Amino acid sequence: MTKILKDEDLVGSHLMAVAIDALDTAFRARAGKRLISPPRHHVSFPDRGDLVFTVGGILGEKLLAGFRVYETFEGAEHSQIVAVWSADDARLKGVILGERLGDLRTGAIGGLAIRHLSPPDARTIGILGSGAQARTQLAAAAAVRKLDRARVYSRDEKNRAAFASEMQNALGLDIEPAGSAQEAVAEADIVICATTSQTAVIHARDLKPGVHINTVGPKTRDGHELGLDIAAAAAVIATDSPEQTCAYASPFFLAGSSSEHRMADLADIIAGKAAGRGSAKDITLFCSVGLAGTEVVVASAILDMVAVPS
Repeated sequence: MTKILKDEDLVGSHLMAVAIDALDTAFRARAGKRLISPPRHHVSFPDRGDLVFTVGGILGEKLLAGFRVYETFEGAEHSQIVAVWSADDARLKGVILGERLGDLRTGAIGGLAIRHLSPPDARTIGILGSGAQARTQLAAAAAVRKLDRARVYSRDEKNRAAFASEMQNALGLDIEPAGSAQEAVAEADIVICATTSQTAVIHARDLKPGVHINTVGPKTRDGHELGLDIAAAAAVIATDSPEQTCAYASPFFLAGSSSEHRMADLADIIAGKAAGRGSAKDITLFCSVGLAGTEVVVASAILDMVAVPS
């Protein structure tokens, strides 16, 4: 029987660890040229929005294939569909509907970067933003590092207070709202940038040596929340998809800068083909843009472990 899962079936803190481990396998497959992950494809519906498709899978003894589709239509309700096939026997493993899988996958990619680039003894984290991505990025960080303290800043005081209370209960961390972006990141070993700010809110002078920074989502030259001096100061700059950074309609925020050609593929760092963190004082920067096909890998791992709803 084909499994059909929805958001309410994707609950439990254990799923983040499952997703991160699945993606570790996928990124190693990418380094070995066995991950299928072409840039996303947009089908436009004029004056309404797009249907956006990502297709992907893993080659090898156990072939995996699938796709994700989501829409950008105007409206309060958005959703997506992820379908997964076992390509070696043409069996449809299952379908996952809803938004939760996408948030989980994006958080897990951030967690994977933190696993391989942040200081191994990282204990403190600063979060900029208090939305869904900030939540999953923090959950992923807590899954790969023994964090004990966090500070969060967002423009809305009520939102950052609610974030601190909710995530402290969920993760068992000491989390406190900060009065400014600079206060949130000043002592952090790890910084998560998950805002919609179109202007820089932190700069290199705000960060301590040895910090690791994750950014989430497309950052363009016309809008990004971290100063270009942070990229210039970074010993390592990585992304999950160099192809995707070149595929946006608006140029990626590092395009034309001195840092543009220093971006490494996270997959190559994980596989030991490119240099990662070299010393405790290195600043490292990860730019998450959404590696196509990885939703399929995460969905497959979840479908393998979740029972069919009765």
